[in-house]
Amino acid sequence: MASQPHSLSYVGCNFLRQRLVLSTLSGRPVKIRRIRAKDDNPGLRDFEANFIRLIDKITNGSRIEINQTGTTLYYQPGLLYGGSLEHDCSPNRSIGYYLESLLCLAPFMKHSLRIILRGVTNDQVDPSVDVLKATALPLLKRFGIDGEELELKITRRGMPPKGGGEVIFTCPVKKAVKPVQFTDPGKIKRIRGVAYSVRVSPQIANRIVDSARNILNKFLPDIYIYTDHMKGTSSGKSPGFGLSLVAETTNGVFLSAELASNPQGEGVAVLPEDLGTNCAKLLLEEIYRGGCVDSTNQSLVLLLMTLGQQDVSKVLLGTLSPYTIEFLRHLRSYFQIMFKIEVKPSDEERKGGEKVLMTCVGTGFSNLSKTVK
Repeated sequence: MASQPHSLSYVGCNFLRQRLVLSTLSGRPVKIRRIRAKDDNPGLRDFEANFIRLIDKITNGSRIEINQTGTTLYYQPGLLYGGSLEHDCSPNRSIGYYLESLLCLAPFMKHSLRIILRGVTNDQVDPSVDVLKATALPLLKRFGIDGEELELKITRRGMPPKGGGEVIFTCPVKKAVKPVQFTDPGKIKRIRGVAYSVRVSPQIANRIVDSARNILNKFLPDIYIYTDHMKGTSSGKSPGFGLSLVAETTNGVFLSAELASNPQGEGVAVLPEDLGTNCAKLLLEEIYRGGCVDSTNQSLVLLLMTLGQQDVSKVLLGTLSPYTIEFLRHLRSYFQIMFKIEVKPSDEERKGGEKVLMTCVGTGFSNLSKTVK
């Protein structure tokens, strides 16, 4: 598979972010060939080129070579530098697409990261900023990445197709990640959510909340869904609405689900009531799947376990998503690390779907670029 001992070689456009993120952390160059070679419009898409520019911004001394058609990419990672940055994301994907990778890289930079990202904050493809704020940040804290600096703030919302949203993400740097034993999810104690509406009637958010509560109130009483109606300049450039829900358990596990309306001018108009009902059902499905980490953040938790100190980490997950399974293969290629995977069948009716216990010994990754004070 590898053309020379240090460099890794891949074919196709799948899992581009995973490959570049792991390459940056492990210091191994990567070459990706035949990116959409047989497509009518071959090569890297706008949002992928935009992502590569972001990686270039946060690192120092990276070498990036792309051929004329954009079908071959060679990336030799530099040092993660961080600092204070701004980046305009491609409106084809939401800010969540870029944030997911920044969450993996930010703790291991030389200077703590403060970045302003502009673009689409909520869409139907990527995890929204609301969900990442509610689920990924508590996860980082478990691994010892915390402090007042760890913050994700939404200053403006932007819906597709035109975007216009803005978020500020700050993250402190850490020398090393501590191992975790995270195997008991606990019981659901409360559900929180945000129903947002931009450039549409504020009444729509209330209709979403009512329909979601109709379903969730049968499950448990402690439910609070905030309505977030942005007006004027803070509402971005396109109309839209949506809902993100997060269930919290007695042991501090956060499980999330979300839905957004169709972009302006695309597809059928969605009724706020339907959106609220469907989002509530998605959350119940996520709760049934269970585990200590929701399906959005499975790859983040596995990466942090891999980079932990040389000690055993255990995390109980719900069913692994196809994205996570590919991520495990990549972890093996880049860090030569294998996870022990034990399937835990659900004994009781009330415990939901079958769970997977992931165990590994961390690689003892140390942040070499962090300045010594």
